[in-house]
Order: sequence, then structure tokens, then C-alpha cells
Amino acid sequence: MRIEDTAAVITGGASGLGRAVAERIVARGGRAVIVDVQDEAGRAAAKEIGATFVKCDVSAEEEVNTAMAGAREVMGRINLLVNCAGIIGAGKLLGRDGPMAGAFFEKVVRINLIGTFLCDKAAAAVMRDNTPNAEGERGVLIHTASVAAFEGQIGQVAYAATKAGIAGMTLPIARELAAAGIRCVAIAPGIFMTPMLANLSKEVQDSLGAQVPFPSRLGRPEEFAQLVQSIVEIPTLNGEVIRLDGAIRMQPR
Repeated sequence: MRIEDTAAVITGGASGLGRAVAERIVARGGRAVIVDVQDEAGRAAAKEIGATFVKCDVSAEEEVNTAMAGAREVMGRINLLVNCAGIIGAGKLLGRDGPMAGAFFEKVVRINLIGTFLCDKAAAAVMRDNTPNAEGERGVLIHTASVAAFEGQIGQVAYAATKAGIAGMTLPIARELAAAGIRCVAIAPGIFMTPMLANLSKEVQDSLGAQVPFPSRLGRPEEFAQLVQSIVEIPTLNGEVIRLDGAIRMQPR
């Protein structure tokens, strides 16, 4: 599948990695619908990029189904879903104020993991009706996992659990949807320059970047978007979790 032929839905597309993906797709002739819970930021990003915005909480099944139906109506089809919506959910199992609340852990799971699942199934149901291309392909689902799925740090118990879940369901989904010509691939980013890190001092940013073996800097959102394009355009990339991390292996803290 060529990037210029994509009709993409990007969750969390109002900023960060998701916005970079939307920018790349539209700049190369594809179409994009940004799905995000941030109304004002989402509308502004869509206007600047030349995309369409749909407000949606990915943890709410009915909202997800409505958003995918709306995206299909706008673009005529969906053949790419990039799941970038998520929260950090930092917190210790036994914190200063006591054990982590079950409701907090559940919230992180609902947004990051269940949200990805809800978007996957809703998009795949639409993709299944696409006319296959010459390779028999109807669509691609892309997950955003994290190196925390493999080397979760202290304070990432909820976040790491969700990212491990996202990585873990990639292969079963790829195997199941193979018969429909739909691929599923996950990207596991390392330390990237996101809006949250952009608010930190230059010294802190440099310190984080120095932890990366090579290149010793923070990852750039456009590099994430470039990998998304490669996944789209290489049909044999399927069922895999690809680390995009400069060879970093996270320490306990």
C-alpha cells in the first residue's frame, strides 16, 4: 500500500507522535482524520494540517464506533489506523500517599489498552469491506507500544502493563485478520520529544537524550511518522513489535 493511497484515522493526532503521522500522510497526498479528546487542539491541528477532526474518547466504545463511522463517511473508506492516544499514568504501587488506587490503574488500562482494542476492532470492521489491492491487502492497524513494555521503570507499573498488553495483542490480531488482508504492527518508541518533554528544561532534555546509545538525543516525532510510512508500504511487516529507541535499555529508575 502506498502512503498517498491511505485514508487514515490517527488517534491522539492533536499533538506529538500522532500529529507528526497526520502531517506526513497529508503532505504525501493521503487523507487523514484526527481523533482526539482534545477539542480545541484537535480542531486547530486538523486545520493546520489539512485533515478532518473528530472528537472522541477512545475508552468509550460508542464514541469510537461513531468516530470510525464518521471517518468512513468523510473519506469513503479507512485503510489505515494509527493508535497514538494514551496517557503516561505515572505512579508507584506503594506511593507516598499509600497503595495505588485500583481506579487509577483501571483508568490507565481503559485509555491505553482497551482504547487501542476498541479502535482496532471498529476500524477493522470497516477495512474488511475495502476492495483489496493487488497484494490482497485491505488495511493496516498500527499500535503504539513502548520500551516500557519490556523494561518498565519504577513508577510505570500501570503504563508498562498497558504497553505490554498492546505489544502482546499485536501478533494474535495480525494472525486473525490475515484472512481479511489486514495487517497489524506495533511500534515501541524509546524516549521521544513529545509535548510533555518539551516542557522540561534543556538540561533535563539533554540528560535524557544522553541515555540513548546512538544517536544520543531524544527521538523526533517525524522519525516515528517515517516508520509508520515504512510499515504501510512494506507488506511483509506484519505481527511484529518494532523498537524505535536508539538501542536504549531502560534502567530501573
